[in-house]
Amino acid sequence: MRDWVGGIRMSGFMAIMLGLVILAALVLVPTIGTYVDQRQQIAALKHDVQATEDDISQLTTERERWRDEAYIVAQARERLYYRRPGEVVYLVADDRPSDAIEPQQRPVSGSVQETHRDWMTQFLRSVTEAGLAKTVAPG
Repeated sequence: MRDWVGGIRMSGFMAIMLGLVILAALVLVPTIGTYVDQRQQIAALKHDVQATEDDISQLTTERERWRDEAYIVAQARERLYYRRPGEVVYLVADDRPSDAIEPQQRPVSGSVQETHRDWMTQFLRSVTEAGLAKTVAPG
């Protein structure tokens, strides 16, 4: 192997061609990087355009719904509780089953409870003990 490498002679033409190949690589590598960056930007912009087109189609569908008189009446009844003259509307305050209702909170104590230690002293003691501990507490 060494004989083969040693047998290669470097001529002037070969040195010029090697220099041109290196120069071409130095010129093309940044261009290829720019190309890849631009392709990524184009893909991101295409994704944004698709998302915008989806939003536009949803809004167009919504606009078409609002042009329908029956839809407007239904939305007025549902959202604003409007009714036509002569109609009776019943509102159900809580129609959930009894097991789905959260339990009532316990009443808040009316008396103030006092601690037997000063909070600042307790805080400093806790910080000092944590800083001087030889082992790490689990958890």
